[in-house]
Amino acid sequence: MNKLPEEFLQKLIKKALSRGGDYADIYIEHERPLTIQLEDDKIEKLSSGSESGIGIRVIFGDKSAYAYSNDFSEDSLMSIASAVSNAVREKGKGCLTFDLTIKKPTIDFPIKQRPDEVDISRKIQLLESANKAAKGVSSKIRQASLVYRDTVKNVRIAASDGTLAEDERIHTLALIQVIAADGDILQTGYEPIGGLSGFEIFEENPFDEIAIEAARKAVGLLSAPKAPGGRMPVIISSEAGGTMIHEAVGHGLEADLVFQGLSIYAGKIGEKIASSMVTIIDDSTIQGKRGSFRFDDEGILSEKTVLVEKGILKSYMCDRLSAMKQGIVSTGNGRRQSYKYRPITRMSNTLIAPGEGSPEQIIASVDRGFFVRKMGGGQVNTVTGEFVFDVSEGYLIENGVIGEPVRGATLIGNGPEVLQSIDMVGNDLGFAIGTCGKDAQGVPVSDAMPTVRIPEMVVGGEA
Repeated sequence: MNKLPEEFLQKLIKKALSRGGDYADIYIEHERPLTIQLEDDKIEKLSSGSESGIGIRVIFGDKSAYAYSNDFSEDSLMSIASAVSNAVREKGKGCLTFDLTIKKPTIDFPIKQRPDEVDISRKIQLLESANKAAKGVSSKIRQASLVYRDTVKNVRIAASDGTLAEDERIHTLALIQVIAADGDILQTGYEPIGGLSGFEIFEENPFDEIAIEAARKAVGLLSAPKAPGGRMPVIISSEAGGTMIHEAVGHGLEADLVFQGLSIYAGKIGEKIASSMVTIIDDSTIQGKRGSFRFDDEGILSEKTVLVEKGILKSYMCDRLSAMKQGIVSTGNGRRQSYKYRPITRMSNTLIAPGEGSPEQIIASVDRGFFVRKMGGGQVNTVTGEFVFDVSEGYLIENGVIGEPVRGATLIGNGPEVLQSIDMVGNDLGFAIGTCGKDAQGVPVSDAMPTVRIPEMVVGGEA
C-alpha cells in the first residue's frame, strides 16, 4: 500500500481547502481480489490482481466535490487536490493548521486463516467438492454454478479534522446456484456464505452441506404446487434473514434519502413507526459479519446505532455530508465501493432485535397461513414504502403446522404498515448476506431478523 507521508497528506488537504470549504479528506485504498468460478463441472474463470487508488474530497456548505486517481506521483495528487478546490463556490472556514492523529479502533476482527495465505488449489478443491455434492443429490440437477471470492483491502483515511484511520478488511465469500429440471419445469436453489472472515468460515460452515441444501431446495420445488394468492397471516422465518427489513425499511432510514424527501420516514424522529415489539439496529461491530468494519470509509469508528426502539423512530443512518447538512454527528455509515466513488450513506449489518417468543409458538399460533423460509429479490419504493418481494422457499401452514412447499409466491405490502402490524417476535436471529446496490455502487452488507408474525399480508400467487 502506498504509504504517503503524513506531512504530504496534510499538504494535500490544505491544497483541497485553499479556496475555502468546511472539510476535506483523503481516501487511499489497496485491494487484492481473487475470483474463481466453476460451471459445467469445470473452472470457467480464475482472476486475481491488485489495484491501488486515492480520492480527495472537499465539502463546502451542503455540497461536495470529489476527484480520484491511481497515479500516486506528487504532481498528479496535487492536481486532483487543486481540482476539488476549484469546485468550491462558497467560501467556508478553510483549514490552516491541524495535526493528523492516528485513531485506534474500538473493536477488532481476528482472522484465523488469511485467504491470501491459502493455496489456490484448496480453493478450487472447495468448489469441486461442493459441485460434486450438489450433483449427487438427484439426477434432476441440470446445472450448478459456483463462485469463490476473497479480497484483502487496506484503506487509509486522513481528514482535516485531524483524523488518520487505517483498516484492513478481509472478506471471504462462496455461493452456489443450482438448477433442477423435470420436463419443462425448472427450479433454482441458491445459497451464499461469506463475511468479514478468513478461510476458516468453511470449517464452521462446510460448503458441501450448503451446496446440498441448495440442490435439495431446487429439486423439492419441482413437485411443489403453485402458491395460493390472497390475504393471509404470514410468518417470516429467521432463516430468511433480514432482506425485507433491509429493503423495505433500511433504505428509508438512510439520511441522504431522508433529507432529500425521498423516504416515507422523513421528519418522523420520535414518532411511533412500528409495533412496540420492534427494535431495529444497524451495527457494524458484529464479529465476522459481511457488513462489519473497524472504521467506515470516512474514518468514523464503527458503532451500533439504534434506529427504532420499541416502535419509536430514534435515529437515521448518516454519513458525514448528511450529518453536516443537519448539524448532527455521523453514525459511521459513510461507505463506498472503492476509491473511484465518493462515500454515501449505507447500511452495514441491519437487523430486527430478537424478542421473547419461540419460533415454535409463533408457527403454532397460525391456523392457516404462509411460512417464508427464504426470501428472493424484490422492489421497493422508499417514498411510499410499497414493496414486492419474491419468495424463494415458502410453505403453507395448516393447523399450526408447516405443511407442503409451494412455488411462485410473492409478498406484497407497505413497509410502515408491516412494521406496525407485527404482533409476535421470536427469540431467534438469522443472518443473510448480500451486496447492496445504491447510486451505481455496491458494498458488502448483512441483514437479520428473528421469526416474526404478520397477522395479514397479501401473498401473490394463484387466486
